[in-house]
Amino acid sequence: MAPPSVITIGNFDGVHCGHRAILARAAELAHSLDGSVTALTFDPHPATLLRPDAAPPRLTSLADKQQLLCDAGATDVQVLEPTESLLALSADAFVRWLVEHHRPVAMVEGADFRFGTGREGDVAWLTQLGGEHGFEVDIVESIDVALSDHQLAPVRSSLIRWLLGHGRVADAAICLGRPFALTGIVEQGEQRGRTIGVPTANLGDEALSTFVMPKDGVYAGLGELPDGSTFPAAISIGVKPTFADSARVVEAHLLNFSGDLYGQPLTLHLSRWLRDQAPFPSLDALQTQLTRDIEAVHGFTSQQLLHAPMRPSACP
Repeated sequence: MAPPSVITIGNFDGVHCGHRAILARAAELAHSLDGSVTALTFDPHPATLLRPDAAPPRLTSLADKQQLLCDAGATDVQVLEPTESLLALSADAFVRWLVEHHRPVAMVEGADFRFGTGREGDVAWLTQLGGEHGFEVDIVESIDVALSDHQLAPVRSSLIRWLLGHGRVADAAICLGRPFALTGIVEQGEQRGRTIGVPTANLGDEALSTFVMPKDGVYAGLGELPDGSTFPAAISIGVKPTFADSARVVEAHLLNFSGDLYGQPLTLHLSRWLRDQAPFPSLDALQTQLTRDIEAVHGFTSQQLLHAPMRPSACP
């Protein structure tokens, strides 16, 4: 017989601290029952079908989300496609579908969990249905974190998107439990940086088009290469106002790195905001500012404020 299954279901975008608390409680329950934890995650976000214009940009890729869920305690991660038929199920019908396909002995969800067509079901309804179908329901209250402005805020994926949109990557990292990261393939740019002694790696925009993009500006962070090695980085997001460019780019100068990264994946972990994008009257003025940016990154590095990326585990 299959081991008892503790289930949690959601979109889990970002796999933030609130999600990790839910997975930790599910793992605790599963351990007491000598069972397993199954995380059911919708991908893409159901809003892509229900309200395409309002679908939120991603915080994590599906592959990263699966790994992060495993790292947080899931024994198995199953991806649910948000089909019209599945999203049209009433709250009662959805739970019957869940019981038929996954036979949970327990479900663990956050206090704001909603399910069924029109999000009609809530945790009280889920608890009632659990009693009728023979599974336990455990509700995990939201996780509040203290942000840099000393405000306490409940961790939500929507809050993290808002923080990133305002350049508050350090606060986003508090909510995520790790720095926010962007991964793309390094493409050849206009190579202006080489002419002033500050070469940059440019991420291709195709892979980034569906992801949350932080506010235009310059950030301190880490660049992670395919072999897992990391280098402190000054990261620029946005247009290049000094050159009157209109295309939005993501580029990074990796400190103490020399080599060719063209065609390779590069992950940029954004830890600290440095400054807004700004036009400069000359290349000399731009080079002077870039030198200051690099010195600031050195400063954050010496203070150990550029956190190493989390290493997710694979599911067994």
